[in-house]
Amino acid sequence: MKVCFLNDSFPPVIDGVVNVLLNYAEYMRRDHGAEIIVGTPEYPDADYSAYEYPVVAYPSFDTADVTNGYRTGNPLSGKEISRLAAFQPDIIHTHCPASATVIARILREQTGAPVIYTYHTKYDIDIRRYVKNKTLADQTIRAMVSNIEACDEIWVVSRGAGESLKGLGFQGDFRVMNNGVDFAKGRADEEAVDAATAGYDLPDGIPVFLYVGRLITYKGLPLILEALKILDEAGQDFRMVFVGKGPDRELLEQRAAELGIGGKCIFTGPVYDRDVLRAWNTRADLFLFPSTFDTNGLVVREAAACGLASVLIRDSCAAEGITDGRNGFTIDETPESMAELLKKVCGNIPHLKEVGQHAMDEIYLSWQECVSEAYRRYEEVLELKARGLLPARQKDPTDYLVSFTAHRMQSAEDLRQFLSQDGEQLKLLGDEWGEGMRHYKAGMMDNNMDPDGDAGETSLQLAALSEKLREQYAASKARRKELAAMARQLYEERAAENRQKREAWVSGIEERIEEQQQERIRDDRIGGV
Repeated sequence: MKVCFLNDSFPPVIDGVVNVLLNYAEYMRRDHGAEIIVGTPEYPDADYSAYEYPVVAYPSFDTADVTNGYRTGNPLSGKEISRLAAFQPDIIHTHCPASATVIARILREQTGAPVIYTYHTKYDIDIRRYVKNKTLADQTIRAMVSNIEACDEIWVVSRGAGESLKGLGFQGDFRVMNNGVDFAKGRADEEAVDAATAGYDLPDGIPVFLYVGRLITYKGLPLILEALKILDEAGQDFRMVFVGKGPDRELLEQRAAELGIGGKCIFTGPVYDRDVLRAWNTRADLFLFPSTFDTNGLVVREAAACGLASVLIRDSCAAEGITDGRNGFTIDETPESMAELLKKVCGNIPHLKEVGQHAMDEIYLSWQECVSEAYRRYEEVLELKARGLLPARQKDPTDYLVSFTAHRMQSAEDLRQFLSQDGEQLKLLGDEWGEGMRHYKAGMMDNNMDPDGDAGETSLQLAALSEKLREQYAASKARRKELAAMARQLYEERAAENRQKREAWVSGIEERIEEQQQERIRDDRIGGV
């Protein structure tokens, strides 16, 4: 099976979705023999040569200042899209609702492969954070939702994530497909823990709380600080370790100092070494994750892999599968609720270890398991497609634009390849003629050629080459003219076809409106009787 993965981030950018993509690619190849190609926006100085599958980087714009370090890809990059289409994927799996999914839709037009989209994160919160104009933010979110609805199958990483997507106006069905973790099940050894935590103020016998992720306020981090202030005032010592980076780090450090707990809070910065992260999860006594933003909470399962229990907000997406007091802890979304729990568990560390063991046994999921399930679903989708049973999507006006764009790109690529091949043929003939002329001149200058013998023969060869060049050029010019006429005809046919589709779509909407009006009239008459 050939699988094309698309996402708007890829190393050197590291985030949760990139981690998903890397594991999908690795286990699809290793366990199922799948052929992989990845499409992603180009980042300056990025080197993709070390990957065991092709990574096609398409042109991008520098939007790091307004998107927290991310670049925005150009979804109309014909050359790169042609490379992805030439791969002839069986499945197109997109992980971002922006340019990646636009490219996925174009590729579907060119290859016929079904498109699967995974909803990983509540992107609407980030959009509203960076787009201050409400109307523009609403329109951007609606455009994203329309892009998602255009895909053939929608996956979500939790039931709550699906409900969140519905809340944005998504019309359609979704399938829950869990993400896994790349931590091996089990705690890191003591030597690794000592090496990872060396130099930090972590006294023996003092409870250590841990958070791993982006340092951004909407993940509930101010709530942690407020709860720790209450805990500190109650006389309970502790250490709070924040691992990660983000736009609000300075704000959080300042707030910790204002609350008088700055000396007990440790900000390590980002940690990219997975073994070091395992060591931190092993050293900690409890993982604090009061986020209602996250759709899955992958870090909760990473903690569980190391036997570390988590504190989560009751009914949040991250709390799915958690039984309070058995394989984790759930609280109300208030500092007081968290502080009350922390006071209680700090006096019974052995119980924390017991709950952590249950978390390891009950909520841990490996990437191998999750990717195998995804691969089986790929096969089912392809079987449905082959039998003509893949559920029909509701057509959107942008479908016609995407279809038209895809065919124009394909025509342009065909023309580019033709001109490249034709130009190469002309170049080879020209080089052959030039070499013959140099040979002829050199021989005449050295008097090594008989004007009536070798020179005459070479002159005849050059004349024949010249004639061949003229013929080739004339044929090339005629073919280019013919191809241009074909392109114009294709353009006109495609435009007419799209007009017909659009008119049919509008007509269908008008008919449906008329039917609804007639139904209301009938209902009113019945009600009047």
